Amino acid sequence: MIVQLALAGRLVGLLLLVLSAILALVAGYSGVAWLAGGVEAERAAFWSLLGGVGVGASAGLILVLAGLRSRARFGHREAMLLVALGWVLGAAVCAAPYRIWAAIRPTASAASHDFDTYINCYFEAMSGLTTTGATIVQQLGTLPRSLLLWRATTHWLGGLGIVVLFVAVLPMLGVGGRKLFRIEAPGPNPEGVRPRIRDTARVLWLIYMGLTVAEIVALRVCGMGWFDSVCHTFATLATGGFSTMDNSVAGFASSAIHIVIIFFMFLAGVNFSLYFSLLQRRWGAILRNAELRAYVLIMLGGVVLVSASVVGGAMGRVEVDPGAQPIHLAIRDVVFQVVSVQTTTGFCTADFDQWGPVAKATLLALMFVGGCAGSTGGGIKVIRIVIVVKVLLGEIERAFRPAVVRTIRIGETPLDTGQRISALSYVIGIVALFGLGTAVLLMLERGQQIDITTAATAVAATLQNIGPGLARVGATQNYAWFSDPAKVLLCTLMVLGRLEVFAIVVLFSPRFWRSE
Repeated sequence: MIVQLALAGRLVGLLLLVLSAILALVAGYSGVAWLAGGVEAERAAFWSLLGGVGVGASAGLILVLAGLRSRARFGHREAMLLVALGWVLGAAVCAAPYRIWAAIRPTASAASHDFDTYINCYFEAMSGLTTTGATIVQQLGTLPRSLLLWRATTHWLGGLGIVVLFVAVLPMLGVGGRKLFRIEAPGPNPEGVRPRIRDTARVLWLIYMGLTVAEIVALRVCGMGWFDSVCHTFATLATGGFSTMDNSVAGFASSAIHIVIIFFMFLAGVNFSLYFSLLQRRWGAILRNAELRAYVLIMLGGVVLVSASVVGGAMGRVEVDPGAQPIHLAIRDVVFQVVSVQTTTGFCTADFDQWGPVAKATLLALMFVGGCAGSTGGGIKVIRIVIVVKVLLGEIERAFRPAVVRTIRIGETPLDTGQRISALSYVIGIVALFGLGTAVLLMLERGQQIDITTAATAVAATLQNIGPGLARVGATQNYAWFSDPAKVLLCTLMVLGRLEVFAIVVLFSPRFWRSE
């Protein structure tokens, strides 16, 4: 059957209306800050956020009305189209407040502001929704608090997915909800924790909100203000990385705050279905989970390698002077950066671009690993890494013991051929996109005299939804200097990584649009 554009468009319209309603809540905060709190800087922000609500609501209503008479069956192809359009058009709506604010803010230097072009605004919005955390904002202090809150909110919405939220709050989807959830939920073969997919989405969002409240309170107890606690919690649990400070979490000189964020970044990288098992007190299911064990071991291995490089001196030499700061603070920064990079959060407490080659190589490898399937983290996902390693080890054994037939298992579950091919195909696809993206970025930015380290890590950081890379996109840098074509490429990589490549690439196949 032919893809039903009217049906998909109607559902995209409903999604934009949900997004606009959330944007209206942030506009309400801005209005209160302006009118009741006397914060004059919020006046332009309030009108820009309200303008964004108008843009999103208008676009949503047009799409809903255009597809109102459609009675077509909601199939798998419509679900894929809805997910792709949801992210692309959702980012367009999320970008509107930035652009409107840059146009109406009452300062003489509006033309030089970071949001003076729509491409910049779209880049920031896509980075927020995909929880990448790459930014074009050079001075966060120039933004009103409500826009900083909106940046953080786009992270929080994108964490478990705006489409999963859509499934949770709109029961009319019925069977279609399962199709949406399976396409949008990160990782291979996501399984519902409840028999009905709508109930699954609701359970996951309740767990997500519970963790959100817990971290906000924990950060406030540790001395962070309420506003910063909310914004950093939204970014932490979404594994996003947008901060309210130009120097990220390093702007809070508190070990307690750093430790709380480390803990919740780790939790955000865990498969959320395990939290449901935790609530049911199924301890065995958690302890036996092969992916969780691998996740912890990889992270611990990263901490050991980076610590050896930064603190102890790898390969027989000290790469960073241990006298520069106390050893325990250096190790704290190492743990923070390893957890931040592997979970693809992207927060920074140290300029890891100044660390030695062993440390930087380890962090680059962890960028590709990412979090667990079913987490808010990006990357290839730990379970795929485990599958690929087991397949490779099996092939090595077959080379010298060809008569042996050994079943590959993840925990107690045997892997069928389709699962193995799927994992291998995805890893190969990511490597190919990484190489192709790096080559294209080098060509687009040849006038900028871009170096290979900057290009490669910018592609890795956006494709794996991390944010900071190395060199000119390092921990203390930003993406504002890229040309508009390069920013479009990087936005494309962000959504490819967030939707795990195939949900987007399939839309460019002519066979997808033809009847069967």
